[in-house]
Amino acid sequence: MNIAVVGGSGFIGNFLIEELLSAGHRGVNFDIQHPKNPRVTHVYVDVTNFSKLTIAMASQWDAIYLMAAVANVDHFFVNPVEAYKVNMDSVINVLEVAKRYKVPRVLYASTVWVYELANGSDLDETSPLLLQNVNHLYTVTKLAGEMSAISYNRLYGQEFTILRFGIPYGPGARMGTVITEFVRRALANKPLIIHGEGSQSRYFIHVADLARGCVAALQPRAANQTYNLEGRQKVTIREIAEIVQREIPGTVIEQVAARKGDFTARKISYNKAKTELGWEPKVDFRQGLTDYIQWYRENSSR
Repeated sequence: MNIAVVGGSGFIGNFLIEELLSAGHRGVNFDIQHPKNPRVTHVYVDVTNFSKLTIAMASQWDAIYLMAAVANVDHFFVNPVEAYKVNMDSVINVLEVAKRYKVPRVLYASTVWVYELANGSDLDETSPLLLQNVNHLYTVTKLAGEMSAISYNRLYGQEFTILRFGIPYGPGARMGTVITEFVRRALANKPLIIHGEGSQSRYFIHVADLARGCVAALQPRAANQTYNLEGRQKVTIREIAEIVQREIPGTVIEQVAARKGDFTARKISYNKAKTELGWEPKVDFRQGLTDYIQWYRENSSR
């Protein structure tokens, strides 16, 4: 298949293109950043510029992945206008390009953050999302992106697949997450700070598992469907710190006062992806974190 990846130079996009190539597809990267793999076909284009994007993507595509986005919630807080523009313009521009060039399907990278709008502790793709629960602009843009894809289907017949990503980790992960910060601090001989008992929990998913899930979603039955690509292992912040401590001898864990209202993960089911697409996460968290530490040792100075 001839596949366009908009935002293919990012953390997940890089892995996705490699997975597409391994599966025998042709993947072309549309991004303002150069890809890590110089062998990947790369087209420089700003996804927020509709005219230039339309010209750059003038070809026959079997599918378009929209991976481009501002995903760092801190960036949203500091620069809401710029971040909002990227996340909203990229969706409508890609959907319109797909419509004009009659691309069979757009696969949209969303997030499990949208479940912050849901009530309950065990959630899946059928869980109602309540607008009165919205609490962050990042979530607003991702939910609006999903609604735009659905609207384009109902108005113009443009097929879509929505992929709600769990919290990713692995080689190349952006700095500022709990995993990357713990590893960076440990290797710099700085203490790992945990708030309270460190019982706050997360479900992490390895970037390689996300890439496999994205490719699995090319199956015809995934058209006009939404899937959770979530991790399977619930991990506490203290457990992460202790794994890092074991892998990097001499690391000190420092406990400080708990923060009010700290996030605790809810169980988000990936059973639909498992049943319909044959996908489930494979990378064990402990092994994935150990591998990431080794990768960081070898690449942090580059």
